[in-house]
Amino acid sequence: MEKQIMRAVELTDFGAPEVLRLGERPLPAAGAQELLIQVSASGVNRPDVLQRKGHYAPPPGASDLPGLEVAGVIVSGDDEAMRLAGLRVGDRVCALLAGGGYAEYCVAPVAQCLPIPAGLSEVEASALPETFFTVWSNVFDRGALQAGETLLVQGGSSGIGVTAIQLAKARGATVIVTAGSDAKCADCLKLGADHAINYRTQDFAAEVQRITEGRGVDVILDMVAGGYVAREVQSLAEDGRLVIIAVQGGIKAEFDAGLVLRRRLLVTGSTLRPRPVAFKAAIAQALRREVWPLIEAGGIRPVIHSTFAAADADKAHALMESSQHTGKIVLTW
Repeated sequence: MEKQIMRAVELTDFGAPEVLRLGERPLPAAGAQELLIQVSASGVNRPDVLQRKGHYAPPPGASDLPGLEVAGVIVSGDDEAMRLAGLRVGDRVCALLAGGGYAEYCVAPVAQCLPIPAGLSEVEASALPETFFTVWSNVFDRGALQAGETLLVQGGSSGIGVTAIQLAKARGATVIVTAGSDAKCADCLKLGADHAINYRTQDFAAEVQRITEGRGVDVILDMVAGGYVAREVQSLAEDGRLVIIAVQGGIKAEFDAGLVLRRRLLVTGSTLRPRPVAFKAAIAQALRREVWPLIEAGGIRPVIHSTFAAADADKAHALMESSQHTGKIVLTW
């Protein structure tokens, strides 16, 4: 390959969005079980914001560049690993990364790469990996949501939220969401949510009791933690599961442990980024088997709020932090 230098969005320091600058880096090289992707689009996620602020370091061995998901074309890689995965040079793929996605080229484990679903653009596909891997792992694996059960999603208009709504509905669950405005609640209802609660004007715990006629919900997907946990424990039905995936409201919580005992509740959580490739590979296989056909049939679609040129990554981060968006934000190369 002639080109040995690529453009990349670098962190010049920790701090405000302005610390993101377009620079140049040497082209990365794919190793064993890896492939090199020429990136068309990079998804923007909350962990990228945390990394920019100095609060979420990449795991050991990962690129220092932000970016946890991309879509593009395979340039080169481990031929045997690609053959076993049914991939080849020139294929369009999307990939989950531990870092390095804000660049024209990136390296990804073959096992964390999936063919772009038929009918989707690279921009749409770049919005899939981080949220779909996260929702599948936490709502369906850890949370064990079943058809006929009820899911409460905190932050239904987020990238995670719009994915959880669509996946849970497609698999036969009832979905209640919280969102920060009436307009965002309306967006969630259009995506298929059965009920939407404006958390700024309504007490979500009281609304859950009203909606479920006092029964509570079976699974809660929580990105807030902090003071929400006590009300979430109150909102769970017997044998309910609370799954915490972020702590935007703080790391400390006080709740009624007696309710946990009496209702046999499970309080759990996870982070995806530092998990080993084998763990993420299992999620990728489940998505390809269970979810990719739904996307290709048009039953589930990525929700893109805005796209920005990579040089405007600071503007993308400012929008992310403003929480004025519904769905995903994407950088294009």
